[in-house]
Amino acid sequence: MPLTAAASAREILTGLHEIMAKRGSAQAKLDKVVDLIADAMQSEVCSIYLLRDNALELSATHGLRQEAVHVTRLSMGEGLVGTIAEEGRVLNLAEAASHPSFAYRPETGEERFHSFAGVPIIRREQAIGVLAVQHAEPRRYDDVEIEAMQTVAMVLSELLASARLVDGSRSGRRDAGMQRMVGLKLVAGMGRGVAVFHQPRVVVEHTVAEDTEAERARVYSAFRRMREQIDNMTREAEFGTAGEHNEILETYKMFAYDEGWSRRINEAIDSGLTAEAAIERVQQRTRARMQDIDDPILKERMHDLEDLSNRLLRIVSGRMGTAAQTGLSKDAILIARNLGPAELLEYDRRRLKGVVLEEGSLTAHVTIVARAMGVPVVGRVADFRHIANEGDTILVDGDTGAVIVRPSRPISNAFDQRMAMSQKRRAEYATLKNLPAETRDGERLTLMVNAGLAEDASMLEVAGADGIGLFRTEFQFLVAATLPGRESQLKLYKSVLDAAGDKPVVFRTVDIGGDKALPYLSDEKDESENPAMGWRALRLSLERKALMKAQARALVEASAGKVLRVMFPMVSEPWEYEEARALFEEQIEWAQGAKRPLPARIEFGAMLEVPSLAEMLDLLLPRIDFLSIGTNDLTQFLFAADRSDPRLADRYDWLSPAILRFLRRVTAQANAAGVPVRVCGEMAGRPLEALALMGIGIESFSITPAAVGPVKAMIRSVDARAVRTKVEALLVKPPANMRKSLHDWAKRNGVALG
Repeated sequence: MPLTAAASAREILTGLHEIMAKRGSAQAKLDKVVDLIADAMQSEVCSIYLLRDNALELSATHGLRQEAVHVTRLSMGEGLVGTIAEEGRVLNLAEAASHPSFAYRPETGEERFHSFAGVPIIRREQAIGVLAVQHAEPRRYDDVEIEAMQTVAMVLSELLASARLVDGSRSGRRDAGMQRMVGLKLVAGMGRGVAVFHQPRVVVEHTVAEDTEAERARVYSAFRRMREQIDNMTREAEFGTAGEHNEILETYKMFAYDEGWSRRINEAIDSGLTAEAAIERVQQRTRARMQDIDDPILKERMHDLEDLSNRLLRIVSGRMGTAAQTGLSKDAILIARNLGPAELLEYDRRRLKGVVLEEGSLTAHVTIVARAMGVPVVGRVADFRHIANEGDTILVDGDTGAVIVRPSRPISNAFDQRMAMSQKRRAEYATLKNLPAETRDGERLTLMVNAGLAEDASMLEVAGADGIGLFRTEFQFLVAATLPGRESQLKLYKSVLDAAGDKPVVFRTVDIGGDKALPYLSDEKDESENPAMGWRALRLSLERKALMKAQARALVEASAGKVLRVMFPMVSEPWEYEEARALFEEQIEWAQGAKRPLPARIEFGAMLEVPSLAEMLDLLLPRIDFLSIGTNDLTQFLFAADRSDPRLADRYDWLSPAILRFLRRVTAQANAAGVPVRVCGEMAGRPLEALALMGIGIESFSITPAAVGPVKAMIRSVDARAVRTKVEALLVKPPANMRKSLHDWAKRNGVALG
């Protein structure tokens, strides 16, 4: 079978288009196609099997008995043809009958043919048929022959689909029916929508080139643009730091400048393919290689190459926009390998119902922003982009970490019922928004919200909150590629204050560094293994005084004529608070000297997150206007239990007597000094935990907007004096299970726990 791959493939491709373009029946066209391929490849047998009604049907043959056409059918995984389609890989056999999957079909008359080669006919990453050749002589086919067959099969897939000669149904395939995946719970909540890829896949519509040199020029131009983009990534927020992102960048560079990769694409163009089809052809080869790779590191590098192939395909086709830029037309579940926080914010919140990431972590910037947006997120769902198809129905359960693709009707109905119950509860909570957070015995508590985005201030009325108890100013830094200047900060703070109206807003100075590292402020010397306890928050701000001065001046100017409430995060000793306050007071003096409008009043507060500060409260309390307790960090520091480590989940219990006793002591000391205390964080946003906090004397909470309704319902259903008596008794003599004891008491006393 003498063959020059490019020339023979090009000859076949040209003939294929001529055949499919002419008038005639579908069967007549298929008969001519197998004759054409057999003649060009000097093959004794050429057969095409097409997927119809979930089986592979012999649809045309040159060399086998014609009476077997539309009679011989093989299930997925059955015989050599079924194995090729099921596994999506090539079989090249000198003796077909020796293969364990061989299935003899007497009606075909194939017993006299020994050698066999078959390639899958793939469309949109799914096998829709098989192209096979056979010879009487036992021999393995040359690589160049297999390459030509694969190129022909690729073009054939588009021609067959456009002529509607396959039904595309693959319900028998393992990835065509319902799939349930379990990943890492990143942001709680439930969402339903259609699958939308952050980087939309490009469907190759034109496969055969009219001008090979023009296609080659398009690929060269696309390679230049792609390499420029990769080189520029070092200046982007998502790729600017050392570590994992840097490794990804270096791998991208290696592939982007790999001459072997570009050469293979050129060879595919030589065979007569368009630029898009050539890239897709090489991608198919990569996917086939990935099936044989067991090494997880090497497999991950192959995923990187596929990512880069998709980027090159988008460039060459002129479709560089993300799904956010295209716009969401219906409720959607966003699918991505990973996302930056700024990319997530580009999406329409009304349509974005959930996010599924192949990577992702609890401390990633995108997770922090998604939590603020109220969008459920599940991460670490391996290879999800090859399991879900664009437009598939996806169910995301951020409460359990489950993601369901193409759900069955019973599963879909059960999910909808759970969502309906959740929505009903939210509707019930909404009726409380204009009612005070007042206990049955008349005690008034304060419910404020945590925020970090300008539009969050507009949620105050919707949630029925008393103000913003924690505005995370670092969000503006997390979503920016460069350090936000004073003017952009001033604009943000002013818009938040204006939107809040008469309701108070407490600004927390930037809590960056550690697990919220910013590439443009990276410190190469910081190799800390425990970033949550690293160089971050106030520690970093006091070292980089220019950063804090700019923020202080922006806050002072934005609060002109209003009350400025500012607090400093992660204070571990009183001198840190004094130094930070002195820096702010310098900016107030500057504003006075410059005749700038000043805030009507300034209140300074500190966040108690580091346990050491509790031992210095006698020195700190006389100097502060309020104290905020950040339970997220405080609890993990107290228990030496990293909250991002799932192995320590049972060591991170907010209803442990140890944390409640600690908080009770701090609260009592602050109350004695006349300093208001507020608890910020997830602990205060859970009804049962908030009940325990009430029991130790906490009267002010700052929680997520979604938690305001459930916590307010709990407050309005309980007697404050009764819960204080109960919690005090539990702390004097702690039971074996504090959580169960408090829960049982709440149920007996009709406390609404959601």
